[in-house]
Amino acid sequence: MPRMSREEKARTHTRIVEVAAGMFRENGIAATGVADVMKAAGLTHGGFYRHFASKDDLAAAAISHAVSTSLAELKEAEGLEAKTAALKRYIDRYLSDEHVGNPRDGCPLAALGPGAPRSSPRISNALDEGSVEAVRILTAAMDGRREAASSLMATLLGTVVMARMAGSHQCRKRILLAGRRAALSIVKAGSGQDQAGGARPKRTRRD
Repeated sequence: MPRMSREEKARTHTRIVEVAAGMFRENGIAATGVADVMKAAGLTHGGFYRHFASKDDLAAAAISHAVSTSLAELKEAEGLEAKTAALKRYIDRYLSDEHVGNPRDGCPLAALGPGAPRSSPRISNALDEGSVEAVRILTAAMDGRREAASSLMATLLGTVVMARMAGSHQCRKRILLAGRRAALSIVKAGSGQDQAGGARPKRTRRD
């Protein structure tokens, strides 16, 4: 069998990561075997170790890839106005029925984060690094307001995790609505206000 070229190997590597990212988010890392991923990618099980040392290495790469792609629009936005618009679109997508019902294509932190305490150190570290990267990107989109970005990320994650546990569509809808209001209030708090979150005082004219 002829050797893969460097370009072919890179494409295959990316294919494995993309397939794994979806399967891990949908079914969980523990419930998804390497053989399952390779089969879904249209590859043989034996070829796995040409690309990764272990399943944990694949999981870490898949988490990093999923975090990066899910925040791509925010990273690419330039200028405060464009970033704010992109941020609001991101919130709308994140706190939607579609995202809650389709973890395969959604945020890996919401899908896999709750299991971090029971995961291997490699996977836990990857999730931690992913959350740090997500907050970094949100901070840039929020004009450097890191504390607000952390609050926003926590609000988004908590809302989706709760909505996925909801026992009825009506309950899910209420959770998403409350989460959206909270998320937008965090974004709005820095609009035309100082870094501490308080309104800038109006200048008074002195005679």
